[in-house]
Amino acid sequence: MRILHLGKYYAPVRGGIERYTQALAEACTAAGDAVGVLVHERPGRWRSARETLGDVEVRRAGCLAAPLYTPLSPAFPFELARALREFRPDLLHLHFPNPSCFAALASPAARRLPWIVHWHADVPPDGPDWRLRAAYRAYRPFEQAVLRRAQAIVATSQPYLDASLALRPWRDKATANPLGLADAGAAAPQADLWPSGPGLRLLAVGRLSHYKGFDVLLEALAQLPDARLLLVGHGECERELRTQVAAHGLAAHVRLAGDLDDATLAAAYAGADLFVLPSLDRSEAFGLVLLEAMRAGLPVVASAIAGSGVGTVVADGDTGLLVPPGDAGALAAAIGRLGDAELRARLGAAGRARFLREFTLERSTQAVRDLYRCVLGALS
Repeated sequence: MRILHLGKYYAPVRGGIERYTQALAEACTAAGDAVGVLVHERPGRWRSARETLGDVEVRRAGCLAAPLYTPLSPAFPFELARALREFRPDLLHLHFPNPSCFAALASPAARRLPWIVHWHADVPPDGPDWRLRAAYRAYRPFEQAVLRRAQAIVATSQPYLDASLALRPWRDKATANPLGLADAGAAAPQADLWPSGPGLRLLAVGRLSHYKGFDVLLEALAQLPDARLLLVGHGECERELRTQVAAHGLAAHVRLAGDLDDATLAAAYAGADLFVLPSLDRSEAFGLVLLEAMRAGLPVVASAIAGSGVGTVVADGDTGLLVPPGDAGALAAAIGRLGDAELRARLGAAGRARFLREFTLERSTQAVRDLYRCVLGALS
């Protein structure tokens, strides 16, 4: 099969959607498919570019800026036309949310192909940012037009599919397929990534955005004098978090590490005692980092977010502990419970077994390729 993915970014950008798209694309090429990817350059890089990564043909449309997390790329429709002409895909795989995918609606060549929409997250119409709420009113008609045109829709979990208002009219052609990761060899732990001192080594990874709840994690950490935190990632809330660290007197207990390369991040997972994902709302649709933690045999403390896939990934009391979103006291209590080394070992081992049973890249890729064949077969 010849598959063209349309997404926001691709490696070396390391967000969850980008990591999964790369893993899926490379797994499909390994299975014999021809795979291309059309994404954006980083904001500010206005020249388009092309390269081959892991046998995947990667095309990047120049990007002027990314207000409200949205790449502005006048070049994207032209690069889409070029990719369709030169790569000649059998099928388009559109990763949402991403307004650039709307270019396919205006392309006769794209409209002649079957589309699969991979629904990674809703754009919340009632979110706290008024700018996003206003923008969604203009975005929604195009979003619904793409969903109407798609032959199939893939959500990352059944709870997210059930709760999504945007997907409600299209439930008859939507299925749930969890994200997956390739298993990785054991990395050497690197304990010196954390601030020095005794106590639990906590690891948190993600974009430093409000919905991630890292401010709540710092509030919880203020109640845990023996815990130390390594927080990996960049984002718009970084300055506020650094101010909060200073205000709570946590400078000796917290390291904001920015982005880490893959090898160092693997060493961080290997050196941690537990992983924390304190997200606040359904903007956390799945949590690919949870799979990274479970793959490494780490117990997890995460938020029990209604309508999110987090609760399908973390089995409360079996592979980790779930707490109410935004409750620093409950979060601190759950982390405190995992001071018990025996409990950590039991939950970590169960998480690793659950990852191997339900969330491997092989399992996820097989389901996606089966859907490709089903869609293409129905049109032949």
